[in-house]
Amino acid sequence: MLPEVTAVRYVTPLREGGSLPGVIETDDLGTYVVKFRGAGQGPKALVAEVIGGELARRLGLRTPELVLVDLDPALAPAEPDQEVQDLLRASAGRNLGVDFLPGALGFDAVSFAPEPDLAARVVWLDGLIGNVDRSWRNPNMVVWHGELWLIDHGASLIFHHNWRNAEQSVRRPYDASDHAMAPFVGDLSTVDRELTALVTPDLLAEVVALVPDDWLADEPGFDGVDAVRAAYVRHLSERVASSTVWLPEVAA
Repeated sequence: MLPEVTAVRYVTPLREGGSLPGVIETDDLGTYVVKFRGAGQGPKALVAEVIGGELARRLGLRTPELVLVDLDPALAPAEPDQEVQDLLRASAGRNLGVDFLPGALGFDAVSFAPEPDLAARVVWLDGLIGNVDRSWRNPNMVVWHGELWLIDHGASLIFHHNWRNAEQSVRRPYDASDHAMAPFVGDLSTVDRELTALVTPDLLAEVVALVPDDWLADEPGFDGVDAVRAAYVRHLSERVASSTVWLPEVAA
């Protein structure tokens, strides 16, 4: 399981994100950017954050540590903003914390040009999970201590918003024409061979097992959370197996 901590102080909202994540201090003396289960996107955005972020980590890509943040709605009355109060009250229980990286700078190609292999790995991961939110308008990457870090995978795994038609997207080509890493990609076919060998059903099951049961519960059409986990593993395994179909054509 992901480490579990308890929220002790709400510091500030981050209004750049549509879901109004907030910076929170916790009982492990850590500071995290918390994505709330009560936000408009609901728990599925948190599921996508865990699966996308932990897959990135296992493929050697840098991404902030994830934790589960237990939130007591008693914190809400201390906040002057009614919108924040409502969000905290709607998010009682487990939420997702992303380690806060102090001083991190937003990615831009002028100050940081990634190596071709790194760029190819990011594009491949995003193609696997169907991440539609890594464009120049919103790259969801930061530079911290001279290294590239990936953040915000909540817009991935679009298929889980409509499981009934999820099979139709297994082989869907990934459009990387607007991807922030596209201009830097090297040999994508070599990276594809390497990463498809790494992303096994066992690895996918390990990652999916990190998602709390209550974020998967009561999914229509499934007989319990184990069946939902199996569906994620099956879908992503089939997508890995068909990578030569969805792999984008990217010219460096």
